Order: sequence, then structure tokens, then C-alpha cells
Amino acid sequence: MDAATLSILILALLFLGAFIPRFSLAVAALPAAALVAVVAGVSIDQLLEFFPADFFVLIVGITAFFAVAKTSGATDWLLAAALRPIGDRTILVPLLLFAVGALITAIGTFPAAGIAIMAPITLGVAAQRGLPPILLCLTMLNGITCGLFSPIAVFGSAVPRMLTKAGIDMPSETGPALFLASLGTGLVLCLIVMAAGRRSLRAAATSAGSAGQSAPNPIPASGDEVLPGHTVTSPEGGTPTAVLSRPLAATQPAARAPKPSSLTLGSVAIALIVLVIGGAVFQLNLGLLGLALALALQLLLRIQPSVIIGHLPWEIVLLIAGLLTYIGLMQHLGAFQRITRVLTIAGSPTLSLLAVCLIVGVTSFFASSLAVIATGVPLIAPLVAAGVSPVNAIIAVGLSAVLVDVNPLGITGGLLLGAAAPEQRQRLFRHLLIYGMCSIVLGPLLAWAAFGTW
Repeated sequence: MDAATLSILILALLFLGAFIPRFSLAVAALPAAALVAVVAGVSIDQLLEFFPADFFVLIVGITAFFAVAKTSGATDWLLAAALRPIGDRTILVPLLLFAVGALITAIGTFPAAGIAIMAPITLGVAAQRGLPPILLCLTMLNGITCGLFSPIAVFGSAVPRMLTKAGIDMPSETGPALFLASLGTGLVLCLIVMAAGRRSLRAAATSAGSAGQSAPNPIPASGDEVLPGHTVTSPEGGTPTAVLSRPLAATQPAARAPKPSSLTLGSVAIALIVLVIGGAVFQLNLGLLGLALALALQLLLRIQPSVIIGHLPWEIVLLIAGLLTYIGLMQHLGAFQRITRVLTIAGSPTLSLLAVCLIVGVTSFFASSLAVIATGVPLIAPLVAAGVSPVNAIIAVGLSAVLVDVNPLGITGGLLLGAAAPEQRQRLFRHLLIYGMCSIVLGPLLAWAAFGTW
């Protein structure tokens, strides 16, 4: 067995190991990479060149920034203020997150920056409203995905140049058609996710409505928080007085967060604006910018540094950095070229487009979507010459690249898991992994079926 095949096999075993209790993918990734490197004759120094230092800085910097914002109380207060107009209309929460996510990327923000901004807010809303984190994460991510191909966004403005460079003559309506197709697809996926989680949405809405009309559930006299599913007993040890099936946030009236000082709100708001503009307009390194802003806020607001360090998700950083190192080694060994050859289907242009969509989807799951689109565009040039609609072809390929971006093993998952509470991370990771692995096949297949077959 050659090294490229071995790397593919071990990657599959690592994915399967993620479902085994007490198996740590975070601990296993780097040793697995070292094992494959030894077999392939790659030195350890060369292996460590694949370590994603930029990703490490991004996760640490963004997480540190939002740790300061949350510790100061500004995030909770702003979140409560933003949701107050919704009231008890819980059904609007996923749609609001979808719309905000789409707006953020449509105005030109990179997906990683949009997720970095939206992840803490989304998970905070889930906790406050008693909704499953995965439901709101998926609706938010679908919003971010559907805004990527706006004519003024990075993806939407880059695709026409890629097509021209590949020698493909595109109609003038290509840009708007790509954006509308992306927007419509994202909205459909959002509604599907909401339909799948309708029971949770209905239960949260009922809890919110009943909390505003009746007394809250009894809680222990000591006032200690009760974990979901635990029984509350009387102080004398008698019969239970209440059983909680959801977090207290879903059954108690939402306590209005105390308003922080004007200095706190103003400084956090200015820092957030600087972070967004710095990333979207000036293309500054978000990780370094986040660390610098976190330091400035920490000194200004007199927050203990240990609080910030305690919020950094070191396990997640190790997990993603280890896997990206492994993926870099696989690319060096030519493993993805081998996967590409296996997936290539000779025959009609339509079936060939399906093969391209599958190749793009598989590759994009592990790599930058924009880079994958850039490599996928030349593959559709001969298909267009053979009669495939150029507009439909680029829509199918573009969507195949971004629909697989719900990836817990990349930047998306790192930012989401880094913003999640420690007790939520394992379950959220598994949900994202299941969704992501399914999307590798279903995303490209649905994109091809919807746009590439006519």
C-alpha cells in the first residue's frame, strides 16, 4: 500500500473514531500525521510546515475578543436588546439569524469573519430561548452561505473573473442568477432545518408564552441551578415538586440583562466595528486584530487576563490544527488527486458535470471553497463547449463548493465549537460532523439536480 492510499485509509479511520466514546480526535490527529509521514519518508520538520499557524491565530484571536466582550456584559445586553422586538415569536429567531448571516456576507465579509461574529450570538440565542444549538447554527450558516455570491461579495465578484480567465463566455445575467440561486437555495435549506426542528420551536414558543402568563416552575430553596432532566425535590426529601426537561432559560421568564456602563458598551461596540471593517474592507488578519482589540479592551475594562485565557478552546484548536496538518500532508502525497480520478465519470456532459460537482464538494470540505471554485471552473470549460449551459454549470459548481462548508473539522466548526459552552461541544461536534459528512454527497447531488440537468 502506497503512502497516499494509507493516508486516505487512516483519515477514514479517524472520522470513524470520532463516534467512539473516549476516543479523542484532537489527540490522535497529529500522531496519525506523524505516522503517515514516517511511512512516506517525509521528515517531521517538513510535516510541521503544514501546521496551520494562520488558523491557530484566527481561532485564538477571535475567541479572546469575544471572551472579553462577553465577560464585560456587553454581549448579553446587546443580544437581549436585539431580540426584545421579537418577543415570544420564537419562529422568527431562526429567520432573523438567517437574514443577518446573509447580510453580513452579502456586503463583502469573508465567511470566516461572518461566522466569527455570528457564532457567539447564535449560541447565546439558543441558550436564552431554550432551542437546540444545532438548529440555530445551521440556519445561521445557511444565511452566510447564501450571501456569498452577492455581486459585491468576494465570491460573487471573483467568479466572473475566473470564468473569463478560463475562456468561458458568460451571459450578462450570470452574476445576478448565481446570487439569486444561492439566496433561494439557502432559504430553502433554512426552512427545511426549521421544519425538522418544528417541535423544538413549538416547545420553546409555548414555554416562553406560559412563562409570561404564569408563575415559573418551582426551584430549590437554595436557588441553585438545576440541570436539564434532573428532579427537584423538597427540602425535607419528600416528593418531587418539579421536573425540568429543558434548561431554565426555556422555562423561566428571561431576566433582562443589566445594562453595562456607557464606557463598556461604547468601547465594545467600537472594537466590534473595527473588527468587521478591518476584516471586510482592509483584509486585515482577523486573528491578530482580534487579539489586539482583546488586549485593549482587557486593559481598558480592567478584566483579569486569566478569565480570557480560560475561555480559549484549546482542545478545539488542537483538533482543527492537527487535522489541517494531516490534510496538508495528504495534499503533498497526492491523495486528493487520487480521489479525483476515482470520482471522474466519462460519458455525457451532464454526468461529467455531476462528477465535477462531487469532486468540488469533496475537496471543498477539506479546503478553501474559493480556491476549490477556482480549480473547478476550468473543469467546466469543455462541458460548456459540449453543450452544457454555462450559467447552470457555474451555479451547480459554486453551490457544490459552499454547501459542504458546515464542517466541524475546519474553520467553520472551530469557530462554532470555540464559542460553545464546554458541556455543549461534544454533542454539537457530532451533530455538525453528521450533517457535514452527509452534505459531501447530498450538497453536490442536489445542486447538480436542481441546476445542472437542464
